[in-house]
Amino acid sequence: MHNEGKLFKSSYPKSFRDLVGTNGVITAQGDQHRKLHTIASNMMRSDTLKTCFLKDIQMVLNQTFAGLHHNQTILLQDVCRKLAINLMVNQLLGVSSDKEVGEMAQLFSDFVDGCLSLPINLPGFAYHTAMNARNNIIRKINKIIRHTRRHGVGYDGGLVGRLVVEGSLPDEAIADFIINLLFAGNETTAKTMLFAIYFLTHSPLAYNQLLVIDETLRLGGIAIWLMREAKEDVEYQDYVIPKGSFVVPFLSVVHQDENFYEGATTFNPFRWMDPKNLEKANWRNNPFYSPFGGGSRLCPGVELARLQIALFLHYFVMSYRWSQVKEDKMSFFPSARLINGFPIKLYKITGYI
Repeated sequence: MHNEGKLFKSSYPKSFRDLVGTNGVITAQGDQHRKLHTIASNMMRSDTLKTCFLKDIQMVLNQTFAGLHHNQTILLQDVCRKLAINLMVNQLLGVSSDKEVGEMAQLFSDFVDGCLSLPINLPGFAYHTAMNARNNIIRKINKIIRHTRRHGVGYDGGLVGRLVVEGSLPDEAIADFIINLLFAGNETTAKTMLFAIYFLTHSPLAYNQLLVIDETLRLGGIAIWLMREAKEDVEYQDYVIPKGSFVVPFLSVVHQDENFYEGATTFNPFRWMDPKNLEKANWRNNPFYSPFGGGSRLCPGVELARLQIALFLHYFVMSYRWSQVKEDKMSFFPSARLINGFPIKLYKITGYI
């Protein structure tokens, strides 16, 4: 991660590159990547969160929880996915109507399904469906760009509108930039919310203190592997990685290594209260804890993601008690997930939301 552009470079399959585009922070290289990463980081730095995101996050949370009722049985996975896409669409595009959010959610679902598919652009193949979804998403983003150009700063076009007004990027590059942020911020946030509630369900003491986010990211982190390509022959310990080799480092192997964490495969949020683990919690540059990647490709939306997750946990725990209605367990292939989607029964707490 700290040899980006030197010994290794970011590398992805053709289908993924085609879908996320060339003007996005995920696939860009060199100077272009540094420029895009800086723009994304500045747009979502901590001081900006209070003025541009906090009120909208709370509005979306209230809308979501208003649709959840006492004695209702839900598949929490679906609720978290809907909430995450609502948050991202609202903050990136300024969209809040149920109809528009629903349309974007379906388009984005089709888009994601094709990201690691065979790149066969024929009807009936996931790649073809995903490319059509990408084109429709781009049309919606371009519509927001035109409206912003017409109405100026008074038009709420979310992050798209801010990019247009500030002139940070040319119009033709904005769509790829936003699609990258949608992809990076949606599924990751949804699954971290889901895993946090899953772990809390089995840890009553942690539930009472809500010490969960760092431990959830350690044990159930979404970015459990990366894709890199060796730019030259690389000597590593007793091995030589030949130039051009595809390298897949698994972050979860470090996160669940007993040499670094006692009881590494056990959910124990109280480990972060131990003074000897304080330095490990520094996710910006600690080699033993990298839930948001690292180096020049450290996730630019990390502060926003943590804010969304923290507010979700606060609202959910203050609004409901719940009971698990079906056994579930984690799987880490092809990515971290709960195999049954975590079905639970809700009990609304009177007098809150």
